[in-house]
Amino acid sequence: MSLELAVVIPAYNEEACIQPVIESWVNGLSKIVPQENLKIIVVNDGSKDKTGELLDELAGRNSNVTVIHQKNGGHGKAVVTGYEAALELNPSYIFQTDSDDQFLVEDFATLWNRRFESKFILGFRQVRHDDKFRLLITRILKYSLYFIYGTYISDANIPYRLIEKDFLKKLIDSLPKQTPFAPNIFLSVLARKAGQNTLDIPVHHIERQTGEVSIRHFKLLKVCWQSFKELFNFRVKINSLVKKIKL
Repeated sequence: MSLELAVVIPAYNEEACIQPVIESWVNGLSKIVPQENLKIIVVNDGSKDKTGELLDELAGRNSNVTVIHQKNGGHGKAVVTGYEAALELNPSYIFQTDSDDQFLVEDFATLWNRRFESKFILGFRQVRHDDKFRLLITRILKYSLYFIYGTYISDANIPYRLIEKDFLKKLIDSLPKQTPFAPNIFLSVLARKAGQNTLDIPVHHIERQTGEVSIRHFKLLKVCWQSFKELFNFRVKINSLVKKIKL
């Protein structure tokens, strides 16, 4: 029986919540997709705590979970590693979320039930529980995308997205050779420019209860400027890439 859904979850220093978070996704998704058609890929991005050890223990007792360990390269590289591993499994759809326990598995059904309406579906955090500085940066990013690409996306970097497998393969092949800091933003822009309606479905966002945000204030501003430059430079290639994606 072919795989119906592969889920990509990057993880970094989440020992306090990683096992219950992954278990909740396995249990919740198996009510929607049969367990034999479901695989969850967790990418341990060089965690310095017990995250990797706990994931290996979990995978040892749950065949739906696969763990990939890599040197710390940041959230973006972990996401791309997960996407590439998921594509190798050849599922019908690939879903990506995060491991910090800020999203609900219950919201997944809303995206899944509308999967035939678009090849690239995004959630949208109507109420976002982050600090004011991060919210300001997010707003600046939103209008930067409109300025650079003429594309308005409600939540371009949200880690709550459902993508049809063949379409994701084209998008991944279109990314810059050097993985961008925030590849999910690039994928969102490419999808919209290629004519996909991202639907922007409201999902819950919960205040973080464990761990710490890895990028704060000045560092966040620095990486956002890096992302802006990457996106600005990418504009030169995007039209030719979009034509290939549409084929």
